[in-house]
This record gives sequence, structure tokens and C-alpha cells, in this order.
Amino acid sequence: MTPITPLASLGWSDSFQSQLSDDEQASFFPARVTEVHRDRLTVLTLDGPATLWLPGGMSTSELAVGDWVLSDPARSLLTRRLDRTSLLSRRAAGDVSRDQLIAANVDTAFLTTSCNADFNEARLERYLALIHQGGIRPVVLLTKADTCPDPSAFLSRMAAIAPNTTALALNAKDPATAQRLAEWCGPGQTVCFLGSSGVGKSTLANTLTGLKLDTGGIREDDAKGRHTTTARALFEIPGGGWLIDTPGMRELRLSDVAEGIEATFADLITLAKTCRFTDCAHDHEPGCAIQAAIAARTLDPARLSRWQKLAHEDRSNAAAAATLRARAPTRSFGKATRDVAKHKRRWDDLEE
Repeated sequence: MTPITPLASLGWSDSFQSQLSDDEQASFFPARVTEVHRDRLTVLTLDGPATLWLPGGMSTSELAVGDWVLSDPARSLLTRRLDRTSLLSRRAAGDVSRDQLIAANVDTAFLTTSCNADFNEARLERYLALIHQGGIRPVVLLTKADTCPDPSAFLSRMAAIAPNTTALALNAKDPATAQRLAEWCGPGQTVCFLGSSGVGKSTLANTLTGLKLDTGGIREDDAKGRHTTTARALFEIPGGGWLIDTPGMRELRLSDVAEGIEATFADLITLAKTCRFTDCAHDHEPGCAIQAAIAARTLDPARLSRWQKLAHEDRSNAAAAATLRARAPTRSFGKATRDVAKHKRRWDDLEE
């Protein structure tokens, strides 16, 4: 077995190496983003942690934990970001036209929920669409299995919405859990945890890294958790691999994730192709394979409803975002024109 190089142990691969010109290889050094601050980055290089400042005209909102960048160490300056192999992002709260970056260059996303009232098919399908859209492999972790009378029931519910996705029922506090996840946490591999607050993401992160990240309990009345992780950061996993710890998300707005939705509902899309009519709405049309599966009780009608609702939401949000982006130059020009007119009036008043 060929030993992994020091740079590859940080997650570097041929896809990043191929982006470098000869001049860049001679003058600049690769660095991986471990934390994104308001006006600077904390990165990891072969020489250890470092701080990088951004060039003029670039904002830290354009960068994500896990990104690979080139740095000019003499000036502690970022020179450019390399193209990503994967990206997790969502629509920013209150602004359908802007993306909020979650994590970059992730190999596996551990989608985490609990064997209790937190388990919610609609929310899990949203996360799966996000993960698939980002080009990332999902693995579902069902925590609190040690407190559940029948974890297999939750595994069955998960198999009904993600039949081709690995799902594990486990105890987040059990040290043996790290070994169960080792398959996805090898040298150079990057993983992240996604899911609601209070389902054991930070506890699992502690189990993997040996660190003591903040954890919080859940409310007994509805199994909802408190936010514990408040910022994204990259942590080393002993024995190889990297973990991006992410905060729980109260709101997961999706837009432009049509491919992710198709991957999440691939079973329904495959079935729909056998309908008699290509434009079948899967309602009362004759020869509808979807309705036939519902009648045969091999398909839950709620899953069809969730698919249609999520696809409609994605189309609506994508259209709204496109409209806002198209109007942006006009709004900017209009504002600039008003500003010029305002300053001209002020100058005219002074001349008088």
C-alpha cells in the first residue's frame, strides 16, 4: 500500500493539483480553510495553522470551511480559491437570492437523527436533497438507539425513503461507535455531520475526534434540541481524516437543487417513467404507475406528496432567485443614479 503524502493527508488530491499552473506551484502554497472569520481565514498548511487575509474585492462569505486555497506566505495573503469537488450550501435566511455556504470538499455527510420524536421523513428528505446536490455521499446515523425499544422500526422507516443509503442505529456516547464509522473516516477523507440540534452530532464529533465540543440535551416534550455548535470548524480525526463540525439548522431552505431532489426520490422518478402518459400528474390519470403502487400499498401516498411539494418549492425559490438576480443590476444602477442626483442638488445648493 502506497503511503499517503502529508498534503494528501489534509485532503489534497489530483483534482486540486491539476488546477495549479507552473508559476503557482513555484510561488504559492496550498492551504485548507479550517475557520472562516468576518475579515480573515484560519487555514492549515504543511507548516501548521496560519492566518490568511483576503485580497481586495473578496469577501469571506465566498469561502467555506474545507475549501482549498493558494496562499502567499510572505504576505499572509490568499491568492485564489481552488475549484471544489463538493459543496454544501443552502439559501440564506430571509434572502432567496443568496447562498449560505456550509462546507466544501466533503466526501461523506453523516445525516444524523434520533430514534425518537425527532425522526421526521420530510426533514430528512430535505437534507438528503441538499447532500445529493452537493455531490456528497450520505450516511444516515440514527442515534439514541440505546434508549429506544425498537431501533429496527426507525431503520425500516429510513429504508422506505432512502433504500440505497447506508443507515446505522447507534449510541453516540459508545466509544465503539468510532470504529463503526471508521470506513468513512480514513486518511485524507473529510466528513461532516448534518441534522437538527440535540440529536447527538457534537457527541459523535467528540467520539470521533477525542475533543470536548459543546453538547446539549433535548427538550422532553418534543425531542427538539438546543443549539450547541455555533460556528463551523475543521477538526482532525485521530488515525486519519477530518471532521467539519456544523451548527444545527432551524431552517433549511432549498433552491436550485433539482438534481438533488431527483436523486432523493429516484425510486419515484423511475416508477413514474412507466406511467401511460409522459405528462402524468400522478393524480387520477389512467395508467398511472404511481397511483397503482399506492393502491397496492407498496408506496406511501405521503411520500408522493412530499416529493411534489419539495419539487414545487425548489422551482418557486429558483424562479424567485433568478428574478432577483436579474433585477440586481437595474436596482444598483437606479440607486447610483439617485445618489448622483442627490449629490448634484447638494452642490447646486452650495453654489447658490
